[in-house]
Amino acid sequence: MNRRRKKLLAFSAIALAGLAATACSSSSSSSSTPTAVPAAASSSASPSSSVNLSSVTLNVGDQKGTGAEAILKAAGLLNTLPFHVNWSDFTSGPPMLEAMASGSVDVGGVGDAPPVFAAAGGEGVEIVGARTVPGGDQDAVVVPKGSPITSIQQLKGKKIAYGSGSSGNYELLTVLTAAGLTTKDVTMVNLQPADALAAFTSGSVDAWAIWPPYVQQVVAQDGAKVLARGPQYGSPYSYEVASKAAVANPEKAAAIQAYLTTLNKAYIWAEKNPDAWGAAWAAATGLPASITDVAATVDSTTPVVINNAITTSEQGLVTQFYKAGLIPTSPNMSGFITTQFNSSVSGG
Repeated sequence: MNRRRKKLLAFSAIALAGLAATACSSSSSSSSTPTAVPAAASSSASPSSSVNLSSVTLNVGDQKGTGAEAILKAAGLLNTLPFHVNWSDFTSGPPMLEAMASGSVDVGGVGDAPPVFAAAGGEGVEIVGARTVPGGDQDAVVVPKGSPITSIQQLKGKKIAYGSGSSGNYELLTVLTAAGLTTKDVTMVNLQPADALAAFTSGSVDAWAIWPPYVQQVVAQDGAKVLARGPQYGSPYSYEVASKAAVANPEKAAAIQAYLTTLNKAYIWAEKNPDAWGAAWAAATGLPASITDVAATVDSTTPVVINNAITTSEQGLVTQFYKAGLIPTSPNMSGFITTQFNSSVSGG
């Protein structure tokens, strides 16, 4: 990761719509004991100042069932957050960052590509946390059962579902590039996950660039074949992103610090307890445990500090997306990344 991410498909259209729909303030949580913690350093918050977090509300963007709220609950940490939370669910990272830029979301988790698209659009957001997938990016390009496509080169002239600005977008770009193809050699069909799943299973598209647990779902339930996946594609990072306005606010910054510290503990728990996380993931999404168990194992992530490697990785995405004509500008990502919350990572 910091890859992506970044995303309730059960056995009915109703369950499918439940994952796809964007919900507002799906739940809230707070601790019962007021807590004062050091505010994160920023242009307007002194590291030595303190904030009573019990009076702070943090607006958190999430991806229903697969994101922060579910993993915090599974790890038994959801009710330990020392501030109030308004959760808002999104179908993928790009619409979450759009909401963040508008001021309705303070912080949320996404894959590798959404911050690049947001930066290229001049949106006021920055990467505040990072995680890596030890085994490399787990996004994949899949083709339907019975498809005659057996090589990446055979994607030429085909329709491929993807989400513009998502980690799947970058996965697809790197897969095509490795095969000597460009985005102009294929027909890219921009669809959010639920619509893409419907198009994929109905045969309206020839392939789909997507992330877990959708990869595992279509393989198990629809007999799809993985055409391309592995560390040679995509990037190994996924991110927590915050609005610059929230980072500049002493109360919000202190809450973000506490949030990231707790969330990182939850991801470490999930990495060490994939079976328990897989069971909780199944309960949250309505997917069979046989699917989420696999997804939880292959897509486990490790919190890491933000350093030059992160900036270099994201700048590499900028270069490739801009060269492909998929973003309008070539932003310097160092202006959209901060290291001030690195202490939220154990040993950071």
